[in-house]
Amino acid sequence: MKLYIIAGEASGDLHGANLVKALRHLQPNVQCRVWGGEMMQEAGGQLVKHYRDLAFMGFWEVLTNLRTILNNLRFCKRDILEFKPDALVLIDYPGFNLRIAKWAKRQGIQVIYYISPQIWAWHTSRVHAIKRDVDKMLVILPFEAEFYQKYNMPVTFVGHPLLDVIAGYTAPLTIADQPPSRVITLLPGSRKQELKRILPVMLAVTQDFPQYRFVVAGAPSLPEAVYREYMREYPAVELEFGKTYTLLAQSAAALVKSGTSTLETALVGTPQVVCYAGNPLSFAIAKRVVNVPYISLVNLILDRLLVRELIQDALNPDKLREALLEVLEPKHVAELKKGYAELRRRLGDGGASQRAARAVIDQVLSGT
Repeated sequence: MKLYIIAGEASGDLHGANLVKALRHLQPNVQCRVWGGEMMQEAGGQLVKHYRDLAFMGFWEVLTNLRTILNNLRFCKRDILEFKPDALVLIDYPGFNLRIAKWAKRQGIQVIYYISPQIWAWHTSRVHAIKRDVDKMLVILPFEAEFYQKYNMPVTFVGHPLLDVIAGYTAPLTIADQPPSRVITLLPGSRKQELKRILPVMLAVTQDFPQYRFVVAGAPSLPEAVYREYMREYPAVELEFGKTYTLLAQSAAALVKSGTSTLETALVGTPQVVCYAGNPLSFAIAKRVVNVPYISLVNLILDRLLVRELIQDALNPDKLREALLEVLEPKHVAELKKGYAELRRRLGDGGASQRAARAVIDQVLSGT
């Protein structure tokens, strides 16, 4: 069996790697040609393109990198045709993957989508194109299955793969000589444009909490020098790579860029403040088309405001300082822990990657 798998960012690389492992366990002779990162490669995928060359987020960013994106699309189509896969497995990354899905369907290639684009948040009309171009949708959020079922789209809820990632994390806590109540983790994102707008604001509040040790959890997709450029004026703030869960597990709180990291932080059990700031033009356009009440996955899944969200102009040192003070209060911590427990219940049991792998294999073998 030959599968062509496309993931375009760090979270997709993580979930893609676990999917490849599960596929190889169920079907040892499976060949996986992948767009992703080191994790998918280490899992046994043949890496074609790294996600660091694909990570363009926001309307303005996409527009200014359009030539690169179009070149990637052309290369991807040629590579798929040469590989001749039994199926194409797309992991999130909708701006690119939905275009590939449309093209692949016309080539008679079976298309499976794992981790749905967030079309329930904006561009709901895209569901019709997805129904036309995608043979099977595998979703990781419970309300997504209900959304697709309304449109008679073949869909399976496999559970959230982060449950297994967090549960399987057994590395020892290695940040020395600091009790849990004395560390605050900063998760500013995995793209350069995110760091530019978010990390300086996070760093600005660190000097107001001298009793805490602040540590930036670096993303593997970015070089250390990118972080150091912003941290130059904050010598007391530390930078760690490859220790995100270790840091979160022993932190009193975390400042987290919106995205998958907010869910990871919640599943580890760390109180958090969610942060987001993007290109003003991109944000203005997004504000007109997004139709969800929250930006954080935690709040979206719970369908209520549990974690504080500071978005765009609201993400400034004064408001972030106020939010961090609030999230450190024992009463607020207790409320968050209770909400996190409810979140886990809604996400269901572990084993998402195994269920997704089985669904992929069944779909390929059925040929429908």
